[in-house]
Amino acid sequence: HEAFRDSARKFFEREVAPFHSAWEEAGVAPREIWLKAGAHGLLCTTLPEEYGGSGADRLFPAILIEEQSRLGLSGPGFSTHSDIVAPYILNYGTEAQKQDWLPRMASGELIGAIVMTEPGAGSDLRSMRSTAIRQGDHWVLNGQKTFITNGQCADLFVLAAKSSAEPACKDLTLWVVEASSTGVSRGQNFKKIGMKAQDTCELYFDNVVLTQRNLLGEENKGFGLLSKELSWERLQIALGAVATSAAALQWTIDYTRQRKAFGTLIADYQNTRFRLAEIKTEIEIAQTFIDRCLVEVCEDKLDKAVAAMAKYWCTELMGRVLDQCLQLHGGYGYMWEYPIARAFADARVHRIYGGSNEIMRELIARTL
Repeated sequence: HEAFRDSARKFFEREVAPFHSAWEEAGVAPREIWLKAGAHGLLCTTLPEEYGGSGADRLFPAILIEEQSRLGLSGPGFSTHSDIVAPYILNYGTEAQKQDWLPRMASGELIGAIVMTEPGAGSDLRSMRSTAIRQGDHWVLNGQKTFITNGQCADLFVLAAKSSAEPACKDLTLWVVEASSTGVSRGQNFKKIGMKAQDTCELYFDNVVLTQRNLLGEENKGFGLLSKELSWERLQIALGAVATSAAALQWTIDYTRQRKAFGTLIADYQNTRFRLAEIKTEIEIAQTFIDRCLVEVCEDKLDKAVAAMAKYWCTELMGRVLDQCLQLHGGYGYMWEYPIARAFADARVHRIYGGSNEIMRELIARTL
């Protein structure tokens, strides 16, 4: 694992970090970086070798998330592609679907996006209005999706839709939809507070014809499939939050050791030392919890409520840590060229996506 960590760190330092600011300005990373990541063996690492992966355990994508987070790199959206989209196809797809799409996802030739959220349905997916209605031997997809990570560059969407427009229809069906399909269109790239190098947009589906080839799993069984994958998705968010917190602490230590106020290094003031000591302690506690969760997810034993705790607690911690670390940077912490400012902006959405932290509290409360 450590050899892989070293390789991943060098890749991010060489191929991503020098260009990240330009990608933030553009609002999207170029396709070339996906192909480079694929050639370097950094995409879809947990896929079996016959589908282009390394057959690795989930510690490998965890390492990638940590290394990308520690460098303050919000894009590209590798983890969404590799560790959210690809597993749906691997776990619920037919052999033909796996052979068709997964090797090209592992190489970076195809970029994936998870397409669930709608203008009127975020955490409450039962309010979804998109439909894929059967017409003879095919289905017709209509609807609008929003806040789609990798939306501008994705070639392949794992999408949820209802099988009827009737209000009584509560279950979903999962589909794999190719972006090149007739009737698929994209909105403009969103201008977000943070995560600027990760493209995000709306998607529109106007009478898109789907066949059995596009059906993922069984019809009207989508909620069950989604619930099986959400714990890992939420743990990934928690992983990134703890790694970002650790990075922010180190940036702040380095800054306060060279910046003076009233003739004294900021690091030498008791207020600074005590704050940093508190932050260090909280990060260590969170890391211990995350390490336990990683062991459990690798053994396929991660409880849904525990994953919700990790997502909720670690993202809340990140918010507190970044706020305090930015404060210790003074006015420079508010300048975009400083990594603490970027991280502060990037962090806020972690308490919203993957299920809002209010929903996480509700999931935990149901187990009491």
